[in-house]
Amino acid sequence: MKIEESIRRYVPFNEQEQRDREVILDFLQKNPDAFLRSNRIAHMTASAWIVNRKRTKVVMVYHKIYDSWSWTGGHADGEEDLLAVAMREACEETGLSSVRPVSEEIFSLEVLTVDGHEKRGEYVSSHLHLNVTYLLEADEGQSLHICEEENSGVRWFTLDGALKASTEPWFVRRIYGKQ
Repeated sequence: MKIEESIRRYVPFNEQEQRDREVILDFLQKNPDAFLRSNRIAHMTASAWIVNRKRTKVVMVYHKIYDSWSWTGGHADGEEDLLAVAMREACEETGLSSVRPVSEEIFSLEVLTVDGHEKRGEYVSSHLHLNVTYLLEADEGQSLHICEEENSGVRWFTLDGALKASTEPWFVRRIYGKQ
């Protein structure tokens, strides 16, 4: 099934998701390059909450650009299977050798602002990430490894500990805290 159909079928958790879903669907209809970061206004991304089997812990990475503990995720870069993007990014950013979807359905939707920043020595202007989040599961016994290019820490947190660890108040209140 195409991601646009999945987004249409998704039942929003709250008003933020309802409004963000409308923005994402409108953008997808009007921008054939929505899955490419060459669209410098906004582009599709995928994130993941990676939980243990007991659903008592979550893996977070210390993201260099945001200078905060955060979920995993990344750019679609032309890939329209956003679950595959979320799974790939989860493994790349954490060093986990294996993750699996708790469900193939969307877990949450967000339009996220990204402030201008330096990446690989070049300035990237402020833009939007039209984000689809999935819930993934991993064995807590797997080794974790830092992805030097993107983060400086990777670890398991309790669910409350994850909210306390993030230093991005808007994310904690509006995005992470809604789960």
